[in-house]
Amino acid sequence: MKDCLFCNPELEPTQNVIMSNEFCMFLQLDQAQVKGVQLEGAGIIVTKKHRETAFDLTLEEWNATYALLQDVKRYLDEKYQPQGYNLGWNCGEVGGQHIFHSHFYVLPRYEDELLAGKGIRYMFKSTENQRGSS
Repeated sequence: MKDCLFCNPELEPTQNVIMSNEFCMFLQLDQAQVKGVQLEGAGIIVTKKHRETAFDLTLEEWNATYALLQDVKRYLDEKYQPQGYNLGWNCGEVGGQHIFHSHFYVLPRYEDELLAGKGIRYMFKSTENQRGSS
């Protein structure tokens, strides 16, 4: 994919490869912010080969993602001392995927955050996120 940020790291010069293995790498942005919210230590695990979603990963890539996740957790625990984590994949446009190269979010969480204790389900429980009746 010629315009994929993860296949062509030079397209996003502020992303840093923190660690990697044979099949995937852990990336962090110089300033990990999303819509003005500081995400200290946040990053993503991406495959080195282009895979559109998590459903396209090979068994070797799944295993490599798991192994790298363990290394990433040790690194983040030591450097940032988070009190929890959110982990996740967005798959497909309706699922929130905006870059169509599979990427696994690793989001450290801290007890002094405004939304501490609110997990992934929090947004799905919102009354504003109800499907319309057909």
